Amino acid sequence: MLMYILAGIAGLMVGLFIAYLWMKSSEKKRFSHIELEVKAKAKAIENEATLLLQSAQIQADEQALKQEKAFQERVAGVEERNRALIVQQREIEEKKKALLHSEKLLKEKEEQLEKVTKQKEEAISQAIEKMQESASLTKEEAKAYILEKVEEQSRSEVAAIVRRYEEEAKQEGERKANYILAQATTRYAGDFAGERLINLINLPSDEHKGRIIGKEGRNIKSLEMLLGVDIVIDETPGVILVSSFNLYRRAIATRVIEILVEDGRIHPGRIEEVHEKVEREFEKKTYEEGENILIDLGLFPMEEELVKLLGRMKYRASYGQNALAHTLEVAKLARVMTAEMGGDEKLALRAGLLHDIGKALTQDLGGSHVDIGVDVCRRYGEHPTVINAILAHHGHAEPDSIESATVCAADKLSAARPGARREVLESFTKRVKELEAIATTKPCVTKAYAINAGREIRVIVNATKMSDNEAVLLSKEIAKEIEEKVQYPGEIKVNVIREIRATSYAK
Repeated sequence: MLMYILAGIAGLMVGLFIAYLWMKSSEKKRFSHIELEVKAKAKAIENEATLLLQSAQIQADEQALKQEKAFQERVAGVEERNRALIVQQREIEEKKKALLHSEKLLKEKEEQLEKVTKQKEEAISQAIEKMQESASLTKEEAKAYILEKVEEQSRSEVAAIVRRYEEEAKQEGERKANYILAQATTRYAGDFAGERLINLINLPSDEHKGRIIGKEGRNIKSLEMLLGVDIVIDETPGVILVSSFNLYRRAIATRVIEILVEDGRIHPGRIEEVHEKVEREFEKKTYEEGENILIDLGLFPMEEELVKLLGRMKYRASYGQNALAHTLEVAKLARVMTAEMGGDEKLALRAGLLHDIGKALTQDLGGSHVDIGVDVCRRYGEHPTVINAILAHHGHAEPDSIESATVCAADKLSAARPGARREVLESFTKRVKELEAIATTKPCVTKAYAINAGREIRVIVNATKMSDNEAVLLSKEIAKEIEEKVQYPGEIKVNVIREIRATSYAK
């Protein structure tokens, strides 16, 4: 019996030992499998990190190339300015040589004149001695007689000399003036920058036209109301037109639509979001453009508000001529003419650059760009010559310096050259601004946009302060005032929009 028990215990122990070995082998295999998985994941992470590092390196290299390109462009600009300065310095040296030669000639003539004067005095003394001997006159009487005769003879000669020199001075003045104008206009040859009333936007496909229009025209109405432009969608494949007389508003609208088309999400909420973002971008962009202009001209730093206004002039036109292009043209012409006349070149450049700065605000504030420009420049402590140039270039004051006079002359040169301006465009934009001004003066009006090439005005009113019936009366009042004050062909449609928006949030 005992032997059976011992044999059973031994068999049990052997079984337990075999089970232990089997479990140990299974556990080892499981941990081996986990180890392989961990190693594979580690390898994948390492590969991903390597790819990220390579991508970052590529981006860093691209950024370095861009910076290098920008640096090379700036260096090229500096070298170009240095070459211009070298040429200018050579011209100054040539003028100095000519001046020294003139001084030498003048000195020689003075010496000759002294010699002639001395000879005359000796001749008079000899004549006086002879008269004393022959006519029994005293020395004083003989001297007075000779001087009287010399004076009578010389008076006609002096008059002829004075008249001749006056004529020569007049001819020399005209020649010098023509030379200065010729030098200014030949040294600066600016390209004409005209402005149109439409921007063309290319679409990836005609399907996007339907997205822009939206259900029941909801999207295009939101776009036109918010952006203040006229959006033309016709049968032309792959394009839409953005029309507005306001260049700044049209540029913002074009950028907003491009972003919406690229993004693909087009609905009223998204339109407002993109519009706010683009407006902030344009504020920053106008400052950077103004800053770059000042750096190129060597006038930086300047008051921040003036820099922004200078950048905004890119989006302003006068008689079809881009205001910023006109301003730069006037500034450079004034600098060249001032240099020829011996004035302060840098001050003339600054006065020319700011002479039309008020035009950047006339579309928002209304009124004369001269008065606005004077107020802005006085507020930021500009030089009195700059203020005088702003007043004088439209006849509000007389030029009080060389710099102011050259700015006035340069302004007329820039405006009067063939092809510089288009009268038709200016009269059209003036009419459109009058339409908007009439609407915005009415009570409860928040915004007013002239669209459809000036044949329609869209007026947005405060819905909480005006009823539907009052909106109807307002449209009739605006139409009547337009008939009385504005000259226009055909008819103008007045749309008064009263809209209530309710907004709530689910939390």
